[in-house]
Amino acid sequence: PALNMDSTYSRNKLSKPSSTTKFHLYFLFIFLCAAFYFLGAYQQRLRFTSLSKTTTLTPLTCNLQTPKSTLDFQSHHNATTVKPITSSTTTSFPRCTANFTEYTPCEDPQRSLRYERDRLIFRERHCPLKGEEDLKCRVPPPYGYRNPFPWPASRDAAWYANVPHRELTVEKAVQNWIRYDGDRFFFPGGGTMFPNGADAYIDDIGKLINLKDGSIRTALDTGCGVASWGAYLASRNIITLSIAPRDTHEAQVQFALERGVPALIAVLASKRLPFPSRAFDISHCSRCLIPWAEHDGILLNEVDRVLRPGGYWILSGPPIFWKKHYKGWQRTKKDLNEEQNKIEKVAKSLCWNKLVEKDSIAIWQKPKNQLDCKSATNRPFCSAQDDPDKAWYTELQTCLSHVPVVSNEEETAGGIIENWPQRLESVPPRIQKGTIEGVTSETYSKDSELWKKRISHYKKVNNQLGTKRYRNLLDMNANLGGFASVLIKDPVWVMNVVPVQAKVNTLGAIYERGLIGIYHDWCEAMSTYPRTYDLIHADSLFSLYSGRCELEAIMLEMDRILRPEGAVIIRDDVDVLLKVKSIANALEWDSAIVDHEDGPLEREKLLFVVKKYWTAPAASVKTN
Repeated sequence: PALNMDSTYSRNKLSKPSSTTKFHLYFLFIFLCAAFYFLGAYQQRLRFTSLSKTTTLTPLTCNLQTPKSTLDFQSHHNATTVKPITSSTTTSFPRCTANFTEYTPCEDPQRSLRYERDRLIFRERHCPLKGEEDLKCRVPPPYGYRNPFPWPASRDAAWYANVPHRELTVEKAVQNWIRYDGDRFFFPGGGTMFPNGADAYIDDIGKLINLKDGSIRTALDTGCGVASWGAYLASRNIITLSIAPRDTHEAQVQFALERGVPALIAVLASKRLPFPSRAFDISHCSRCLIPWAEHDGILLNEVDRVLRPGGYWILSGPPIFWKKHYKGWQRTKKDLNEEQNKIEKVAKSLCWNKLVEKDSIAIWQKPKNQLDCKSATNRPFCSAQDDPDKAWYTELQTCLSHVPVVSNEEETAGGIIENWPQRLESVPPRIQKGTIEGVTSETYSKDSELWKKRISHYKKVNNQLGTKRYRNLLDMNANLGGFASVLIKDPVWVMNVVPVQAKVNTLGAIYERGLIGIYHDWCEAMSTYPRTYDLIHADSLFSLYSGRCELEAIMLEMDRILRPEGAVIIRDDVDVLLKVKSIANALEWDSAIVDHEDGPLEREKLLFVVKKYWTAPAASVKTN
């Protein structure tokens, strides 16, 4: 029968508990909640600690026939050819066919034919249109692929199987660029304008400007060939970013990357290069065949934008020293003389000072500021609304980019940058002057200390980080370059990427630290070849791109540019990371979630990844 709420029974049984009973119930409830919370946290910590310890201390074999909670960061495919893995599951992304081994979506030679040849526009980035190409498969390494030689041996040799192109060994045979022997390529260090070797050529430059005092740290090499200039500058503590268009010489940028030299597929055409203004201490062109004087000097004007005040531009080869070389260049004296006069005229309109011309080398210097320039040039200045740091699909202009205003002739526009290596730790002038929103000298110093702690934690989990196992590194969301700065003494280089969607533009400050990097939109493919990087780092990248584009598209691009047995470190909110891990499983990456360096109670977690080794089948040798 239903209870009679007015009965004595109901009043006795349903009356309110006493205050003492109520207190005891509340206390018991709180105690049980706390106990279960800390018990769960303790169990989680045990699990993550176990992952970290086994990852560091118990390397596995590459076939990964072991518990999935352990990762193997060792290299197993240097010396011998290993049969490709053939197993796959319905839950994984399929493998692309063998003709995709060098797939570069935004630098596709066939797609480029649709675009204008004038000013080399067809050589620029041209990504697939939406819906035109939806390639959701994993790009295969060529059959027989081996991990590259460790640095510095990689500077001088690369496996033929990794870049199976012998065209340059014939075309550039007399210029000492590259030589093929047995199962590998050798790089003697020569170049079109330095047949005696890059070292001797750099020594010649060093007699004209100071390459030893640390004032020159960041360099840009346009039309780089196989990047021997940059490769040999590395031993002088000068980091060079070498650029060239795809297929002008077959696989030149790919050879550079195999050598462990920073390189990017890029061309001076109609768009700004993906660098901030005032980035490089020096820019170099050695017979790069770029029409510097054409179209009102628009290409040299772009070099001026990316050169730091007081920086140098070096030109060797045609038309410099034409009186001696015109016959070998198969050009007339009149033609070469006119070309040099045009270049001199453009350089003067940029207010550059020609320092020296000796033998085949000419060097100009950009002024420290623009105080005297406005009265000395007829070249118009860009409008005040033009942002010289904006460089993502930004049209080139013939107007002169502004540099920060100074109060006297001796002051350097933008501030004085310390010589290397002091500039790595000193506060970048852009931060000192408060031009980066929300970043102060204090927050910069805190960020530097934070990354020391983070890298220490990374190395406990992946004990190969900081060794010769990894050479080419990518930081997909670099912020102030803290990741790269802490690794500066390790045998690595880092491409720091500042996404165009980032809240603040920090790439200029990264360059002021003596590091290198580019702007990029990760909703598109990167301008580089497959298998560029040994290790990829992504800090809060997926939170940044959540809702902007498909996360799986970003991770497929990561897979494309990551080498077999390469590593990935992703840090993000735990909810985001769980989604990322499911995609990592579909890519057949071996992965493990690891605690934040501050412990298990932090929402931010880390995902450590190793990409499995597999290749295209042997038949691809004939197909390719």
